[in-house]
Amino acid sequence: MTAVSANASGLREVAVLGAPGSIGASALDVIARHPGRLRASVLAAGSNVDALLALCAAHRPAHAVISDENRFVALRDGLRAAGLDTQAHAGGRALDELVSGDACESVVAAIVGAAGLSSTLAAARAGKRLLLANKESLVLAGELLVAAAHAANAEIVPVDSEHNAVFQCLRSRQTQGDVRRIVLTASGGPFRGRKRDALADITPAQAVAHPKWSMGPKISVDSATLMNKGLEVIEAHHLFGLPGRQIDVLVHPQSLVHALVEFIDGSTLAQLGLPDMRTALAVGLGWPERIESGVAGLDLLAQGKLEFEPPDLEAFPCLRLARQAMDAGGTAPAVLNAANEEAVSAFLQGRIGFLAIPALVEDALAALPATPAISLDALLAADAQARSFAHQRIASPALHA
Repeated sequence: MTAVSANASGLREVAVLGAPGSIGASALDVIARHPGRLRASVLAAGSNVDALLALCAAHRPAHAVISDENRFVALRDGLRAAGLDTQAHAGGRALDELVSGDACESVVAAIVGAAGLSSTLAAARAGKRLLLANKESLVLAGELLVAAAHAANAEIVPVDSEHNAVFQCLRSRQTQGDVRRIVLTASGGPFRGRKRDALADITPAQAVAHPKWSMGPKISVDSATLMNKGLEVIEAHHLFGLPGRQIDVLVHPQSLVHALVEFIDGSTLAQLGLPDMRTALAVGLGWPERIESGVAGLDLLAQGKLEFEPPDLEAFPCLRLARQAMDAGGTAPAVLNAANEEAVSAFLQGRIGFLAIPALVEDALAALPATPAISLDALLAADAQARSFAHQRIASPALHA
C-alpha cells in the first residue's frame, strides 16, 4: 500500500462527510493537529446548518455541503455573513461530484445509514483513499464497493476500531492464506450479562448509555443489541475477503483489545489501545506513516485484567441474524440493515420495545428471501421493500404483544 499523494502545497486535502457527528469531530481533531500536513477541504452535513457553519468557521474548508437542499440558502448566506470564502453546495449530487473530483485526496465517510452509500461509492470509483466509517456501505453493497475500489485502485482504510485493528495486524502477512481467523471484540454494551427476560423493559435512555464509547443514538442501540457486531462481521467478510467461518466474535468489556488475527503458524497478533476513535482515524489519515492522534498510550498496569467471554446469542440474537444474512448473501444484508434501521428508529421514538428490534429483523429476513445483488438498483429496491415491511410490522399489534 502506498501513501496518498498531497497537493502542490504539500497538504493532503480531506473531505469529512458527516462532519458534525462524533466521528467527524474526531477526524477534525486529528486533522487540526497537523496544519502543515492535513487540511479539511470539504465538510458535509445533513440538515444542521448552524453546526456546519461553526465547523466552517473553525476549519475554513474550500467547500461546505448541506444534504438538505432546502437549507442551501441558509448555508450560503451564513457563510457570507461570517466572511468565509467557503463555497456552499447542497444535495447528494453535489457531494458526489466533490468527493470524486479534485477537491480532496482522502474521504472520511461517516454519514450514518444508507444515506452515505452514494458518496462512498463515488469516492471509491474515483480512486480516493476512503476512511470508511459508514457500515451500511459494506453491509448494503459490499460486493459493489469492494469491486469499485479494486477497479479504481482506491484504498479502503476502515476506521471502526475493530476493523482498523485487523487492518493493522494484517500488515505482517504475506498472502491471504496466512490467516487462520480474525476475532472481533465487542464491549457487550450496557446490558452485558443480562438474560433475555431482563431486557423486555429497557428504555431508549438505558440503551444509548454505552459504558465505553461515545457514539450516536443509533449506533449505541446497535451496540446494545449486538447488531453493531453483526454488521461488523459482514463488513469484515468484504473488507478482508474471509468467509464467515474465519470471523469470530468475543465479548471483551474493557474495550482495550480491538481485534486479534490468528495466523496459520499459531501466532496471534492483537491491536490494543484506549477506546478513542482518533487512533483509527490517525491510522487512516497518515498510513503507512504513524501520526499524532491526541490519544494517550495504554497503561496496562493501571487498566488491570483483561476479560473475554462468548456472546450470548439467546439474549442478543441480532449477531446470529447478521451471520444468517451474510451466509444467505445477495440482498439479505440489505434487508437486515434496513429492517434494523427502522426498528431502532421506532424503539428510540418509544413506539416498540427493545426485544422487538431483533423480532422485526428476523421477520423481515423470513418474509423477504434473498435474491442476487446484481446492481445497486436491486439492493436499493430490497432496502425499500424491507423498510415498507418494517413500517407495517411496527404498526401491527402482534409486534407489541
